[in-house]
Amino acid sequence: MIKTTESDSYYNNLEKMTTQELLMNMNKEDKTVPLAVENVIPQIQKLVDVIVEKMAMGGRLFYMGAGTSGRLGILDASECPPTYGIEQGRVVGLIAGGDSAIRKAVEFAEDDIHQGWKDLQEYQINKQDVVVGIAASGTTPYVIGALKTCNQHDITTACITCNTNSPLAQEAQHPIEVVVGPEFVTGSTRMKSGTAQKLVLNMISTSVMIKLGRVKGNKMVDMQLSNHKLVDRGTKMLMKNTGLEDYEQAKELLLKYGSVRKATENFKG
Repeated sequence: MIKTTESDSYYNNLEKMTTQELLMNMNKEDKTVPLAVENVIPQIQKLVDVIVEKMAMGGRLFYMGAGTSGRLGILDASECPPTYGIEQGRVVGLIAGGDSAIRKAVEFAEDDIHQGWKDLQEYQINKQDVVVGIAASGTTPYVIGALKTCNQHDITTACITCNTNSPLAQEAQHPIEVVVGPEFVTGSTRMKSGTAQKLVLNMISTSVMIKLGRVKGNKMVDMQLSNHKLVDRGTKMLMKNTGLEDYEQAKELLLKYGSVRKATENFKG
């Protein structure tokens, strides 16, 4: 297998470039990423529709990866409850090496082909769930092993990778291959590959939450009121929804019901 993610950078002698040249050339490469993502929208669409169907019946969405890929999955999963008010545990991010690997690399954790399935078993993984493996290379044993065993148990599988014809894509029922080409620093897949994965994850979770009814119009009406900024945002949304002109009254109503949606539904003008 030829790994595009490991191909030599289009640029050389990076240490001799000026700061401006470094930044301009990195930006030039970054501009190609959304176009690569655009090419795989049909594959993303199919996966989103499957996830929506499964989650509407009570299923869960699992992301799993190693290193940067694992961290991106955890980031996306962790932002779903506060942004959309969905219950904790409905979107789960797993990383090779466990939670300590979020901050510090755990040596050789990604090379254990059995650990991914073991990690999923701790969540009583079942046929209602969807497991998305994330690996820029498409060769991470931790992720491949998990998807292979999921397939054996009739659990829906998908992947996000940045190489074509990878072992991971061959295991996934819904492969998404975003080929962004060589990295600016050869093999540094936290760059373009990581950006591509983040964009795809944004598209998946946002589309799924919208289709599950977690957005009204274009507003996060189920967001958790976990800080002053969000309380202020929610209060202003509620004022707009109900016609209330008194900020403090709207804020009191919002805090009483805990979300913009519930406060709007219970408003008696």
